[in-house]
Amino acid sequence: MKTIAILGARGRLGRSVAKAFLEAGYSVRAITRDGKLPVGLDGAQAVAADALDQAALVHATEGMDFIFNGLNPLYTDWAEMCMPLARNALAACEAHGAQHLFPGNVYNFGAPLPAELREDHPFNPTSRKGRIRVEMERLFETAASERGVRTIVLRAGDFFGDTGTGSWFDQVVAKKLGKGVYTAAGPSHIVHEWAYLPDLARAFVGLAENAGALEPFENFHFPGHAVTDIQIKAAAEKALGRPLRMSALPWWAVRLAGVVNAMMWEIAEMSYLRFQPHRLVSDRLEHVIGEVPHTPLDEAVAEALADLGFNARTNQLAA
Repeated sequence: MKTIAILGARGRLGRSVAKAFLEAGYSVRAITRDGKLPVGLDGAQAVAADALDQAALVHATEGMDFIFNGLNPLYTDWAEMCMPLARNALAACEAHGAQHLFPGNVYNFGAPLPAELREDHPFNPTSRKGRIRVEMERLFETAASERGVRTIVLRAGDFFGDTGTGSWFDQVVAKKLGKGVYTAAGPSHIVHEWAYLPDLARAFVGLAENAGALEPFENFHFPGHAVTDIQIKAAAEKALGRPLRMSALPWWAVRLAGVVNAMMWEIAEMSYLRFQPHRLVSDRLEHVIGEVPHTPLDEAVAEALADLGFNARTNQLAA
């Protein structure tokens, strides 16, 4: 039985990936600070470790074939924490000869964004968070070429689906659905890249299954749902059985709040992603894993709303 450790197992992405590997028959070790098993991961082993403590993380991941790096600090902590966490995850992989699996994002490409983002498109980060992401991936690539520490990056868009909070989908799009309002984070006709988490998680399983045939450092794009807010709104209306009014996130208020609020400043820095159409395109992923997991949009949105506890009968989000 193959083994995988999930770093950030309590996070929405970490839980989704852990579930997918459990379903695929892997022995899953959920790494959390308190060592308690996250909800929904029955069958996994819970182990306590602080990912900022390199020695503890190396010990907690002993014997693993794969290490999924789902560590993602708050935006306000990125400058201080991202690189130490990346180095510690790599140290654990190197200590055990484990394959490193890492979820990339589109921050690396900067602004303006090309309409189609392919795997060979050069990085041009124009934000602080984009520069940090590029530095992290360069660290992974250097470790692969110089020390043989293997990394697979799977780059995806904004997450939706599965339980948990903290994504644009639940914090903005679905926040006022109970009042009959769909909130678009940008112009409603702009194509934006989304990743339905159960699909993304299954794609990670596919890459793990084929890791032995890959180069020490690999970069793949996950073509999820490149859609407009108009399309997501229509899917939400179908799921709820009622029309919704379109509203828009007041970016002027976010930017104004950013003058005094660090988190609002960090969010405002990435606002360009909501105003520039883009989609992730892969020339390689299907060749490696076969058919790329893709739940139809209507079904994915309906499941995502159900995962949030949305009751279609009462049109209310669970508290």
